[in-house]
Amino acid sequence: MRTTVNIDEHLLAEAKLIAARSHRTIGSVLEDALRRLIDEYETRQTGERYELPHFEYDPPGLRPGVDLYDKDQMAELLGDDERDTRALP
Repeated sequence: MRTTVNIDEHLLAEAKLIAARSHRTIGSVLEDALRRLIDEYETRQTGERYELPHFEYDPPGLRPGVDLYDKDQMAELLGDDERDTRALP
């Protein structure tokens, strides 16, 4: 279904990056995000709580000092930080 909505430009830019990197359409990325939001809302309404599993890792192949749980460091190392000024697809 086609519809028109106003979306914050930064959120849309992030969604476009996800779509491009995952070889998906922007529509499918936004649908997935909306499904997750609705699932979260319904879970809160019913009182059921779901927690994501916590995975331990032994970093034998990582460079020294790399922490997979440090999202800012990972973004910088991967070139995905906010200072990235590449044009979006």
